[in-house]
Amino acid sequence: MGKSGVAAARLLKREGWEVELSDSKTSPTLLQQQQELATEQITVKLGYTPDLDSSDLPQLIIVSPGVPWDVPVLVKARELGIETIGEMELAWRYLKATPWVGITGTNGKTTTTSLTAAIFQAAGFNAPACGNIGYAACEVALSPTPPDWVIGEISSYQIESSSTLAPRIGIWTTFTPDHLARHKTLENYYDIKAKLLKNSQLQIFNGDDAYLQKVGLTHWPDAYWTSVKGSEFLIGDKGFYIENGFVVEKLSATSTPTPIVPASALRMVGDHNLQNLLMSVAAARLAGIDSDAITQAVTDFPGVPHRLEHICAWQGIDFINDSKATNYDAAEVGLASVNSPTILIAGGEAKAGDDTGWLAQIQAKAAAVLLIGSAAPAFAQRLQAVGYSNYEIVETMANAVPRSAELAKTHQAAVVLLSPACASFDQYPNFEVRGDDFRQLCLNWVKS
Repeated sequence: MGKSGVAAARLLKREGWEVELSDSKTSPTLLQQQQELATEQITVKLGYTPDLDSSDLPQLIIVSPGVPWDVPVLVKARELGIETIGEMELAWRYLKATPWVGITGTNGKTTTTSLTAAIFQAAGFNAPACGNIGYAACEVALSPTPPDWVIGEISSYQIESSSTLAPRIGIWTTFTPDHLARHKTLENYYDIKAKLLKNSQLQIFNGDDAYLQKVGLTHWPDAYWTSVKGSEFLIGDKGFYIENGFVVEKLSATSTPTPIVPASALRMVGDHNLQNLLMSVAAARLAGIDSDAITQAVTDFPGVPHRLEHICAWQGIDFINDSKATNYDAAEVGLASVNSPTILIAGGEAKAGDDTGWLAQIQAKAAAVLLIGSAAPAFAQRLQAVGYSNYEIVETMANAVPRSAELAKTHQAAVVLLSPACASFDQYPNFEVRGDDFRQLCLNWVKS
């Protein structure tokens, strides 16, 4: 009964199917949705898990991305020969006449998808971002105006449940261990991601990613590779790289390298965002978009909320919201991406993980650390253990923001960074609400 499930039900209903939507949960919101959908002749069963024991079996099952592919009812459906697909695959079947850019990877998907959609839209295309971002893919299929391009952020769960999805352009942003509780092994997770790229006509890879670099040309001989480090680091003889402050395009072994857009046009900080820029520009150029439209879109791109989002400057200090950094790896990237010295605000609901790299980054860049939320005492112990003592437990964001401004003045820090390395659920419903609270507190502080 999420966004993708409701959109899939509406699309199937429009195409003449008899549709039944089920959700194992129930709530006042779901009951209200049930009534709305009943007026559209869509049956909704709440507090219900389908079984396939009756004689009246479905012809087609659409699976929400959150449902594991190997739950008993889906295993049974496949044994019975009932076609079982995900919502992304369903949307593809109705939109396959339209070219797609399919973007996957462990990290970097959302920024790359947002920036790619912004560039295509600046070039005059009706190019909605969908999938894990923006619209559900089936909402795009339901739209009365057919898109010129579909820009899809596609997770491993969505690839796993797609049998024929084949983008015109496929992008693979990064690859590190993730979702292994669901995919079991790193090889299995890799193979799922690789399926999307194998089905794509043109392929773009992050050549600075250690794992993708390793599989390199042996697995992907025809791909376009990217590197923020310059032409000598380009894998193969075609791709996009940064040199002399420009994104440079080299489309074949014999073509002349062409500067496309100044790297400084992108307002987002960090090498990982320059990498996202390279992949987005590569997709735009392979779609035939000219450099003027690209430059305009990149210059105007505000960044993605809660991902190293610049909130404001106060007396020469930049306040940056990285609330999306909900684990150690993401928070380490956040710290590495900003100028030092930094006043760091961290904490929330702690997650399992290796904090070694994150702690090293704190020692290298943070003038002081302010700790909030339930993780604060444990984080204080970890900092103490590595010999870092310049921390304070301030408990709440409302205490952290004014104190961070005072400390920034004392230490002549360039940046106040919220990069929590934690989930938000101890104090906030989600990371977005946490980031919005930080934003509001910073703006209020600047005005006061």
